[in-house]
Amino acid sequence: MQKIVAKALELGRAKTSEGHVATYIPELGKVDGSQLGISIHSITGERIALGDTNVRFSIQSISKIFSLAMALELCGPEAVFKNVGMEPSGDPFNSLLKLENTDSSPYNPMINAGAIVVCSYLVPVLPFEAMIETVRKLCMDDDIVIDEKVYQSEMAHISRNRAIAYLLESKGYLVGGVEESLDFYVKMCALSVTSDSLAGMGLLLANDGILPRTGERVLKRETVKTVKTIMLTCGMYDGSGEFAVRVGIPSKSGVGGGLLSVVDQEMGIGIFGPALDAKGNSVAGEYVLEYLSRSLHLHIFDKRRR
Repeated sequence: MQKIVAKALELGRAKTSEGHVATYIPELGKVDGSQLGISIHSITGERIALGDTNVRFSIQSISKIFSLAMALELCGPEAVFKNVGMEPSGDPFNSLLKLENTDSSPYNPMINAGAIVVCSYLVPVLPFEAMIETVRKLCMDDDIVIDEKVYQSEMAHISRNRAIAYLLESKGYLVGGVEESLDFYVKMCALSVTSDSLAGMGLLLANDGILPRTGERVLKRETVKTVKTIMLTCGMYDGSGEFAVRVGIPSKSGVGGGLLSVVDQEMGIGIFGPALDAKGNSVAGEYVLEYLSRSLHLHIFDKRRR
């Protein structure tokens, strides 16, 4: 597998020039788009880390997995999905279109509107410092902190998300206050992680919510099943359907360049590749995952899966 991953990294590096780093958050626009790192943590204890795996970057929308998991744990699925749906939206992650033109709640927790609602559930029940500690435990990375520069940059360019949040409030979907929910959401997006951090969370989800090293269950089985399913159907923005067909691995992307993927009962995969396509997904990261899926038979419906 080491050779296959090394080949994927080599081929992926050639793809970085086809994308561009995110610039709508100015701090993200300063990142070197040529970087690429791949981390794999397997249930059997094997670790592979190639490329820029020690570089810390902004987790951005991958944080939606963590917020959803904790909301399900603390509030329960019935409460969470009362105001957030489970369906792919088919629209960009920051779109207001369907939210404004219909009486429906946000389509899913992986778009900005849905994630802000989810964060509003957490505001009254989980102090943010406790949330950071939880993320550190789930990723098995004690060095995760808020990247203050990214946080301040995002807060200074938050008009669209603020518009979404106040529209949500006007429809009665928020549990916590608008500004408090927005602040929680942006702080989550500004957490600083590595590809190893993401592989750690992927491993936890692959292992049914149990930390492999200790045997401790940290997420309920139902929570893990729900999160992985929504990752498969909604995790790659409005490219989720095509990604599911081509790659078939439950994954979540972020505009910081991260990708977190779960090969059920086998491994967690974390990728850092900040050059993005038009939909906000890592160009090289998607290519790497497709190469690994084909070469190692990782597609969820591949009969040759180990």
